[in-house]
Amino acid sequence: MIENDLDDIDFLVDDFQNGDDDQKYEHYRFVADKGQGLLRIDKFLSVRIEGISRNRIQQAADADSILVNGKPVKSNYKVKPLDVITIVMDRPRRELEVIPEDIPLNIVYEDNDLMVINKPAGLVVHPGHGNYSGTLVNALAFHLKHDNITDIADPRLGLVHRIDKDTSGLLLIAKTPEAKTNLSAQFFNKETKRQYVALAWGNVAGNEGRIEGNIGRDPKDRMLMRVFPDGEHGKPAVTHYTVMERLGYVTLVQCQLETGRTHQIRVHLKYIGHTIFNDERYGGNEVLRGTNFTKYKQFVQNCFAICPRQCLHARTLGFVHPRTKEEMFFTSEIPDDMQAVVEKWRGYVAAREIE
Repeated sequence: MIENDLDDIDFLVDDFQNGDDDQKYEHYRFVADKGQGLLRIDKFLSVRIEGISRNRIQQAADADSILVNGKPVKSNYKVKPLDVITIVMDRPRRELEVIPEDIPLNIVYEDNDLMVINKPAGLVVHPGHGNYSGTLVNALAFHLKHDNITDIADPRLGLVHRIDKDTSGLLLIAKTPEAKTNLSAQFFNKETKRQYVALAWGNVAGNEGRIEGNIGRDPKDRMLMRVFPDGEHGKPAVTHYTVMERLGYVTLVQCQLETGRTHQIRVHLKYIGHTIFNDERYGGNEVLRGTNFTKYKQFVQNCFAICPRQCLHARTLGFVHPRTKEEMFFTSEIPDDMQAVVEKWRGYVAAREIE
């Protein structure tokens, strides 16, 4: 169990995009003795968890995954008597059994090393609290059940990066340990090419821009991420955007990721005042722009009903094949639900121009 958990710590500190980590799971718990003298927490943990380095502990602390008495601490925190120290991660411990399930997968590309999947909105990526079945990992376990080099019992099965449950689009899956190591390094080193399309509230200023601001968990609500502009908290994050189309009270934008933080695009767009359309978690399911007319409000509600999730789609994905070294690039068209909302806004704008 120690070995598996240490693997999870490595996975935790990778530079993943928009992770499905709403729920945290306790992997370790220690209670300091009554006579415990002041001691840095990284040193405290390094002598209690076999085979872990202080550097890996520090990385876990930077990811807000080391808690003392329920609150995240940094690696220089001094442990005090009776402190309750826990290490939490965004995946359950390996006791969780992954059950192969015959769930259809939209496989864009597959070879002996990797897969590219076009994930529909609504599909959870990996098993977790409230979603122990019916996930992408369960589907992968079924698809790869006859593959002798893939550990289908691994709850992180093949995952190199992640996208949120209600975000649609391209997802890269590694089929071998070697491919996973190589592809994970490409994500960590920012060598991949990822573009997203989002429908955002408001008329975005300028035709292009750069959003920079550290992203971390909101201390008042651990289910939310937020920007810390002072740079004292969170992890550095940069998003580049380009306006694709202006549609009255909303704007269709293309977002290019320079980093990959949890909910990055959702949080960065909200930070500049342009929350993603129908993003319930960040308030985009309210009428944030427009008029007070009942007819307009009903129009927006109809749009929400057509696309009952955040209007965010992972459209392109580029990387270097881990074995052949070939540059690979994939594109996924905007799905029907999101496209239908864009068309409705186009119709709304056209009708206003006629008036």
